[in-house]
Amino acid sequence: MASKRSSDDARTFLISVAAELAGMHAQTLRTYDRLGLVRPQRTSGGGRRYSQHDVDLLREVQRLSQDEGVNLAGIKRIIELTNQVEALQARLSEMAQEIEELRARQRRDIAVVPKSTAVVVWQPGAARRRRQSE
Repeated sequence: MASKRSSDDARTFLISVAAELAGMHAQTLRTYDRLGLVRPQRTSGGGRRYSQHDVDLLREVQRLSQDEGVNLAGIKRIIELTNQVEALQARLSEMAQEIEELRARQRRDIAVVPKSTAVVVWQPGAARRRRQSE
């Protein structure tokens, strides 16, 4: 999903276009920006540039407000919690990958001798170094 989101965010819209795509008035987008519900990119001159992700978020704000009757403070909290969950899921995925890499490395470095309770740590070249030093 991250790659799709990145490609969506690469394309930006002027406030008038974003407002039309979201089915809102441009002034509503300015208000939502001031309230922190959506945070569009800014040009060097201060103009707002909305990504596809921003437009989707604006549509969700409108749905929550009109269809579900959630007030703007509630919507802001929902957005914050959603962002937090997404960040935690991404971190969990990273940690799961790290654990798998550690397990794979561990399988390469440890050999269990059959019919024994001994665990032998294999070190490449250790026997060769020992013979050369004798």
